Amino acid sequence: MPSPSVPSVRLPLRAGPLRTPLRSRKLREGPRGPSPTLVVKPLACKAPASYHSALLLHRRRYALHPVVATATATTTSKPVLKDPKKYKEWDSMTAKFAGAANIPFLLLQLPQIILNARNLLAGNKTALFAVPWLGMLTGLLGNLSLLSYFAKKKETGAVIVQTLGVISTYVVIAQLAMAESMPLPQFVATSAVVSAGLLLNFLNYFGWLPGTLWLLWEDFITIGGLAVLPQVMWSTFVPFIPNSVLPGIISGSLAATAVITARLGKLSDEGIKFVGSLSGWTATLLFMWMPVAQMWTNYLNPSNINGLSAFTMLLAMIGNGFMIPRAVFIRDLMWFTGSAWASLLQGWGNLACMYCFNSISRESFLATTFGLLLWLGFTLWRDTIAHGNSSPMTSLKELVFGE
Repeated sequence: MPSPSVPSVRLPLRAGPLRTPLRSRKLREGPRGPSPTLVVKPLACKAPASYHSALLLHRRRYALHPVVATATATTTSKPVLKDPKKYKEWDSMTAKFAGAANIPFLLLQLPQIILNARNLLAGNKTALFAVPWLGMLTGLLGNLSLLSYFAKKKETGAVIVQTLGVISTYVVIAQLAMAESMPLPQFVATSAVVSAGLLLNFLNYFGWLPGTLWLLWEDFITIGGLAVLPQVMWSTFVPFIPNSVLPGIISGSLAATAVITARLGKLSDEGIKFVGSLSGWTATLLFMWMPVAQMWTNYLNPSNINGLSAFTMLLAMIGNGFMIPRAVFIRDLMWFTGSAWASLLQGWGNLACMYCFNSISRESFLATTFGLLLWLGFTLWRDTIAHGNSSPMTSLKELVFGE
């Protein structure tokens, strides 16, 4: 037998008062008592009471804190800096330091050029053998590669600096060729590459170069840089090892294969990206090998160390040191590697060699050493504060591993 239907009411979407106000009850009852109105009580009348209280509490909290959920999501996705003001200050300071590095770089080769000119005029060609032409060649190719990189990005200031670096280094190489320190065939080939590189870079900078020719030039500097780098490394230690062109041939062949494969689209996206970054790392490694070749020459021929200019080494240390804070701040490992290596070896390392052979005073060397250590410590300390890290090791870990 079916059960009789029970009258029911539909609950409103918005929770209302569960109890009828006292004034409303009195008006409904009237002076003669309660009216014969059927009051239907829902089956679940007690549950909405707790729901009503929770709903009111939620509304009050949302009214007081309407963006709590959004703020929480933002906090988990992006770390909150402890002091944004110090972060912005350090950002501005590192940019100014990197800009100030242009000054020592512009004057980097000037003392060496003047010293070489005096020795050539005095007929003292032997003094120029203290400057290794292989080391200067690696620096020249590094400048040329970076010139192509900045010309493509239309960075006017960096283009000017790298252009002056190419020209000043080429002047030193020409002086070495005049002193017969650099073989004539290598000098002729270097002159042709420098002339073509300057012309193509400036045509591309002003938009007068077809895209196909620029791609060919980029492929050339990638293959050429990877072919020259191991060959220069090998030739630095001749005659202690056999004189051979095999390292350059093998490396150049592998580089050509990688570039052609990437251009034909046979590599993955990661592989194409890796091949595209080879020119930048090659330029960095060429710069890194330049002080190694110089220090090896100092070791083999300590009597020629007087042909070096201490002011040139000091400028190299200062110029590269100015770029270290910016590289650490933006977590650019390639930039930091090249700048730190050049500052420590090309600058301070050669000054240490000159001090060991009594070319500079003890006071000058100690002052330079103390200044470099103080600068490195200041860089790590300020970067740690700006990024809100607990220690400088955390900043270095983020730089190396990209965390």
